[in-house]
Amino acid sequence: MRFLLLITTLFLTACNSTQGVSVYSFTNAEVESVLAEELPKLSEKVKLMGLPVQLNVNDLSVDIGPDNRDVVLLGADSSAEINAFALKYPIRLKLQIEGSPFYDSEKKAVFLRNIKLLGSSVDAGGFRGNIGALDDQAMGVINTFLANNPVYTLNMNDPKMMLLSKLPLDMKISQGAIKLVPRL
Repeated sequence: MRFLLLITTLFLTACNSTQGVSVYSFTNAEVESVLAEELPKLSEKVKLMGLPVQLNVNDLSVDIGPDNRDVVLLGADSSAEINAFALKYPIRLKLQIEGSPFYDSEKKAVFLRNIKLLGSSVDAGGFRGNIGALDDQAMGVINTFLANNPVYTLNMNDPKMMLLSKLPLDMKISQGAIKLVPRL
């Protein structure tokens, strides 16, 4: 009986103390900022026909919840340089992909999965056009990168976020924001 009373008291205290953080959200701009820091890591993994590629992201766009759908659209305008046989080949690549966000409670982070290529274009050595579908290897690199690198991580140095992360959370997508809400 005392144990049940203790649990009930702790639960009510937790509910009362989490009122100020009942919803935590982050926006398109915050996800763009996180990805801008993470994308240089992708350059280390990119190879084309076995040759290393130096990849630079010129512009990045994030659209959370477009058309009231539970997806995140990512657009990237990047330039790359392939070094082969002492020559440098510049490439400009634009991609638009979409993925479904999910919250990983163990890693305290939001990742994207079910990545789909929506559009691509390339400008390389006189060739300009759309790449109908990137090869499986290139899409594999993108999928692996997004599966291992979150688009957002909760700040565990913030006491409110630390408390919130200890609760079971539901994720809700709205136009321009992802919201984490305690499931009580």
